[in-house]
Amino acid sequence: MTRITLAAAVLYTAIGWGAAWSAAPATPPVVANPVAASVPPVSDSTADHGKFKELQKKFASGPEVTKACLSCHTEAAKQVQKTKHWTWEYADPKTGKMLGKKNVINNYCTTTISNEKDCMACHAGYGWKDATFDFKAEDNVDCLICHDATGTYRKLPGDAGHPVYERREFPHGSGKFVEAVDLSKVAQSVAMPKRSNCGSCHFYGAGGDGTKHGDLDSALKMPGKYLDVHMDAKGLNFTCSTCHATSGHQVSGSRYDMTAAKTGPAHMRGKADAAPASCQSCHGDKPHKENFLHAERLNSHTDKLACQTCHIAEFARDSIGTEKSWDWSTATQMGPEGKPIFIKDSAGRRAFDSKKGNFVWDSYLIPEYRWFNGHVSFKAKGDTIDPDKVVEINHPEGSAGDAKARIWPFKIHRGKQAYDTENKMLLVVHTAGEDDTALWRNFDWQKAIETGMKTAGLPYSGKFDFVSTEMSWPITHMVAPKADALRCAQCHSDHGRLQGIDGIYLPGRDRSQAIDTIGWAVVLLSLLGVLVHGGTRVYIHYKRKG
Repeated sequence: MTRITLAAAVLYTAIGWGAAWSAAPATPPVVANPVAASVPPVSDSTADHGKFKELQKKFASGPEVTKACLSCHTEAAKQVQKTKHWTWEYADPKTGKMLGKKNVINNYCTTTISNEKDCMACHAGYGWKDATFDFKAEDNVDCLICHDATGTYRKLPGDAGHPVYERREFPHGSGKFVEAVDLSKVAQSVAMPKRSNCGSCHFYGAGGDGTKHGDLDSALKMPGKYLDVHMDAKGLNFTCSTCHATSGHQVSGSRYDMTAAKTGPAHMRGKADAAPASCQSCHGDKPHKENFLHAERLNSHTDKLACQTCHIAEFARDSIGTEKSWDWSTATQMGPEGKPIFIKDSAGRRAFDSKKGNFVWDSYLIPEYRWFNGHVSFKAKGDTIDPDKVVEINHPEGSAGDAKARIWPFKIHRGKQAYDTENKMLLVVHTAGEDDTALWRNFDWQKAIETGMKTAGLPYSGKFDFVSTEMSWPITHMVAPKADALRCAQCHSDHGRLQGIDGIYLPGRDRSQAIDTIGWAVVLLSLLGVLVHGGTRVYIHYKRKG
């Protein structure tokens, strides 16, 4: 009895000490300052661009604005031209293979090749309409796409990256109009990038709000805490660059080169950091600081699990949702009257488009899980495929035995797209444009493929079909409040979230029949022993009394 009492006292003391250790000091009441409330807010910038003579004039084009910017920011364009945002290229450090939007094929809009005039609405430059684009011309750099603070700067598909210079109906025939951009106003109001700047491209990748990533959509412009604890507009209010720290216009963090695991304590901001966009950069690899015993148990998971696995239990957590699949094989099918049709699903999201095929959308999705060490291998233009299997356009690498790998959450986008049945390669299709060979204009697959493959400099046999494909997108935004993190049983169970993950022993999921048999035998024998012992004592007790 004394030992039990002592053990209980030690446990009670440890739990109490852990709770006290993790308790935050009381927050003092906030007293309103009527004088401060009447003072207008002070700009974070040390310069008022509206007072610069170079910007106090009418600009006829984006490049004219850039020339004015460079009269002071002399090195800015040179810096931008060394980034992936400019080149749309990336050399895989492991293989040397050239990747980036300029080279890879995806299972959304498929490729930028031969479709530059449309795709460059999301390029940080002006005038990229084909292979003749001058990547060295500094006035081709678009400063305003990232630094507009008015919310009025707009670039549309078909303009090769130029903003809207004249009022225009868009989409054509919709009755909706986009106003011309007041370049002088925008130039005089520039500021550091906000979520809306980055989101003007990254929220709308693949031609629609929330389409591509699953954890990025327009709801993050002004999100609540439920949607993202870091970007919460009334809370921490992180901008993208709070995590994606930038130096010389080089933005840290890339889906081509990720840090899947990082060890050690939190990093001090301001000092050089190879992976400032990682969770561990701020939180360290032992982030849990609640009750001591509970925190130790949670922190022991960080050598196998990415933070995102527990703290982003669902993605696309809003009515916008995200695209789950895109089937190109039904594109060019017309309506009953032989004309193109567009059909929406019950939530108002695209379900079928004669130009593009069938789509499936959803919200509040549970991720799929993979071992991931930060390196992703990609299919690029001209790579051969095996059409008898589902083609992995990109493949997250990593395994249980890889020290750099952790179990990560992914959005898996599934598609069906055109491939060359003779040469066994995914096809470059000329989809966008006003010419007679663009698929979205003439609905002729053969013409569109021939033009796309010729532009890409690749052979085409003249025969095509459609193949099933998959793309994996790591989920790392939309971090939920800690109260909404995964619970133990959601993984530690027979049909838990990690049932497809190999290489680890997971209590609650994994078991050995032999060990289970021995264990239950011990339990039953112990119970039998207790019953025999108790029965014997009862028998002896009554025997003595009798």
